[in-house]
Amino acid sequence: MQEHTAPILVTGGTGTLGRLLVGRLRDAGQAVRVVSRRPRENTSGVEYVVGDLGTGDGLDVALRGVRTVVHCAGSTKGDGDKARNLVRAASAAGVSHLVYISVVGADRILISGRLDRLMFGYFGSKLAAEEIVAGSGIPFTTLRATQFHDLFLLAAQQLAKLPVVPAPKDFRLQPVDADDVARRLTELALGRPAGLVPDLGGPRTYQFSELVREYLHATSRRRLIVQVPLPGKAAAAFRSGGNLTPDHADGQRTWEQFLSDRLGVQLDQETISGR
Repeated sequence: MQEHTAPILVTGGTGTLGRLLVGRLRDAGQAVRVVSRRPRENTSGVEYVVGDLGTGDGLDVALRGVRTVVHCAGSTKGDGDKARNLVRAASAAGVSHLVYISVVGADRILISGRLDRLMFGYFGSKLAAEEIVAGSGIPFTTLRATQFHDLFLLAAQQLAKLPVVPAPKDFRLQPVDADDVARRLTELALGRPAGLVPDLGGPRTYQFSELVREYLHATSRRRLIVQVPLPGKAAAAFRSGGNLTPDHADGQRTWEQFLSDRLGVQLDQETISGR
């Protein structure tokens, strides 16, 4: 496998999405460098360097010789500061393509008030990072994706511990498989800067309660699910579908397929609709 000379730097390369992206870039013959807060042993074609996006420490070294950066590192808060530190170091290093993964609805789930920040602050944090990337002067590509199957699985696992499961009323989700997103990010990273590209959503839209019910069925649990109305502008945006992208339901793996593979059970479309 012949490798390109300049490595692609991936932030968040040890996370759910980042690991898949690194693997796909390697399969495409691309040398990869991953920035991590802790020292890690290099593997074939993947170099790990120590750097902290929160403080900016080590980013100058991590970016040496890099022309393309894929920024996958994210959290519920602080994404703006991380993007700002990365952009500063990338500009100094002469990076010519910055690829950023954001979330569908970042521009529509507007945050106002303490409750919104507590429950939906992730969207505001992603929007802040988007604006920093777009205003950096570095040629960029930003992809917005819906929530990952893995993220909702974690939520369902926690909710299933309760005797009664609260489900936000009239909330719909369009979960997407992380590997579908990694596939698209690989295409974008190996291509030319394209600005804000079309969204990427999962192949189906579900009620929040449907996703939980399917998980409970797959794990042979019985719980009462209670619909709970949520106040606030961000919740209203969710109820109106601000987190969805029905025109770009391009993901291939459904929630049923994800659960079947992850939990080792056989599920199908009728399971949700019939329960």
